[in-house]
Amino acid sequence: MTRMAAGRRVLIVGINYAPEQVGIGPYSAGLAEALVARGHHVAMIAGKPYYPKWRVDPAFAGGGWRSSTENGVTITRCPHYVPADPGGLKRIIHLASFALTALPFAIRAGLARRAERPDVVIAIAPALFSVVTAWVAARLAGAKLWVHVQDFEVEAALATGLLPQDSMVGRFAAWFESRILRLADRASTISPQMCAKLVAKGVAPQRVLEVRNWANASFAPDPAGAAMIRAEWGLGERKVALYSGNIARKQGIEILVEAARLLQGRADIAFVICGEGPNRAELERLASGLPNVQLHDLQPAERMGAMLTMADLHLLPQIAGAADLVLPSKLTNMLLSGRPVIATTEAGTGLYDEVDGCGVITPPGDAAALAAAIAALADDPDRRATYGTAASQRAQERWMQGAIIDRVEAELGTLLPAR
Repeated sequence: MTRMAAGRRVLIVGINYAPEQVGIGPYSAGLAEALVARGHHVAMIAGKPYYPKWRVDPAFAGGGWRSSTENGVTITRCPHYVPADPGGLKRIIHLASFALTALPFAIRAGLARRAERPDVVIAIAPALFSVVTAWVAARLAGAKLWVHVQDFEVEAALATGLLPQDSMVGRFAAWFESRILRLADRASTISPQMCAKLVAKGVAPQRVLEVRNWANASFAPDPAGAAMIRAEWGLGERKVALYSGNIARKQGIEILVEAARLLQGRADIAFVICGEGPNRAELERLASGLPNVQLHDLQPAERMGAMLTMADLHLLPQIAGAADLVLPSKLTNMLLSGRPVIATTEAGTGLYDEVDGCGVITPPGDAAALAAAIAALADDPDRRATYGTAASQRAQERWMQGAIIDRVEAELGTLLPAR
């Protein structure tokens, strides 16, 4: 495989970055740090950590811009608006505010001394507004522009009602998205179906590349830690159906409460939901009074192995219409944990293809089918073990970080002229 000559300069622009533990942030940080480890010079323009709680981490609150070097990456953190309730207009202002506060540093990078200018600028979408910021930096520096799409935010906003369907705003947003994506010298995304969507939006096929979100290679089963969590949360020997991650509209996570209500007579099954997000309060209201549902905060990274090991099966809900707009990053560690996955999605989607053979797929919005699948797996330890083995093997084959970074670096070598 072709490797890019070491010592190239890479600027990454994206609102999410470590220490955010879920969503896009860990992958942006992982990419930046992996390229540094391979001898490249990486700068990151990021927002202040806020996700998934939708409030700025207290350690970063106050003041304006901050610069630091973390694990070899030069980071500029920009202030931006963070709405407590991220509805449609507020979310747009949120993303636009980062693009604006990031712009001066993008211009500075583009106008730096020639030896310090980036060779390539990578924009992480969402947010599309920051792609414009990255494009400015690339044009000023004479650099290539690479857009990496973690989810199609415009279609997701339409599917979840954040933007009104068939409205002037919605049509403009769709046009803007397509126009922005076509600016890229290279456009990547995280599943084959999403790659096809890039082409459908007007990106030339030869410019499209699949770059998956990798499984957490540091994850390791932790039976002792799992036993401690079970004791701490009073789970005993019950079969645990676990959801861990963001609690927002596109997950359609309310279906888990509906399934739990249908299974509340099964004292041997517990639903555990760990997460934060704009729909957390509503989920707590819906689950009130259900003895088989527990809600907990998102667990710290050091407890990830124990929490995933504690589960007997993982739940991955997704609403109809959103399946190929985003491939949930949480799936990677679900598979690596060696536990079966029950996903709500439709045949032919990227999520279906990843879970097929590693668990059970039920139709989106069908709580009865989901409840039946959970009960059937809870009653069949041999089937759980078979699916779990297949899940772990799939993670090893498709989702390991080293191979994915190899592909990114090889593509950078193709994109950038030899020096």
